[in-house]
Amino acid sequence: MLNISERIPDGLLSAEATELEALFGGPTLLHLPGRQEAPLFVSVLLHGNEDTGFYAVRKLLNMYQGRELPRGLSIFFGNVAAAAQGRRRLDGQPDYNRVWPGSEQPECAEQAMLREVVQQMEARRVFAAIDVHNNTGLNPHYACVNRIDHRYFHLATLFSRTLVYFTRPRGVASLAFAPLCPSVTVECGRPGQAHGVDHAMEFIEAALHLSEIPVHPVAPHDIDLFHTVVTVKVPDGIDFGFGRPGAALDFLPDIDHLNFRELSTGTELARVNGVGGELLEARDERGRNVWDEYFYIEDDRLRLRRPVMPSMFTLDERIVRQDCLCYLMERYELVPPEQD
Repeated sequence: MLNISERIPDGLLSAEATELEALFGGPTLLHLPGRQEAPLFVSVLLHGNEDTGFYAVRKLLNMYQGRELPRGLSIFFGNVAAAAQGRRRLDGQPDYNRVWPGSEQPECAEQAMLREVVQQMEARRVFAAIDVHNNTGLNPHYACVNRIDHRYFHLATLFSRTLVYFTRPRGVASLAFAPLCPSVTVECGRPGQAHGVDHAMEFIEAALHLSEIPVHPVAPHDIDLFHTVVTVKVPDGIDFGFGRPGAALDFLPDIDHLNFRELSTGTELARVNGVGGELLEARDERGRNVWDEYFYIEDDRLRLRRPVMPSMFTLDERIVRQDCLCYLMERYELVPPEQD
């Protein structure tokens, strides 16, 4: 299933994301040489409707036409079939950012393909890995890491001082590359925004110019680090909506405005209409059900039981069904480096 190329295909530098399936025929790994041999790996379009990463690398490659790249660059163009239809994934497809090595999903052809991508990059002694995403709710630009490691922090802070540390969900690209090199996921806001493309492109170019990634500690006051502690999903059997009074679970119509805000105990998230019990699936990093630790119902209102900061709230019901409602985060306090 994986196409491999060592030259920029004709038409790529002017193509739209919707045209890549016709251009490539399927998921493609493009290897390009640079002054420094160890390549930077960049993955784009793991979700077909999140096209900022593609437009960022297209802009970068156009800038470097006739010029040598500062470092080798390997670009993985992921779910181009879904991109052709502007969708996260097609019916019958797995989520391309849940089936990388380490996945808990059933074995499928896409898993074998993504293992091959990782093996190729390991053989090429990958320097660092960047996975570029968008989101559908109202979120700032931020970076995610999967290890408490200052090399990963240094790479991530080239993009944003707002960092999120997570270990679930499994099977994501950044987790697959974390054992090999500093690895980050960057969230570039909503698709279709020029400043998101520019921000991602500038970050990738900055990473290409690194001769090495520092190992000294990042000062705690230089980053805002949060730890994803809970993944929240709406069970299949629960009817829900956003500002839809007839829904069993009627979330605030602008709930995505709560993203990256520190919420207090008792904050209302939804009206509850004629249903009871555990209305959300809330799982911690170990996969434990933690509904009772984070939520309660009072006076037909769904409320928070403890202070948290949410991320990735979206108003897109299809995305909620395909992925999740949100993540819940807590501040992660770094210990300041010892003074000499």
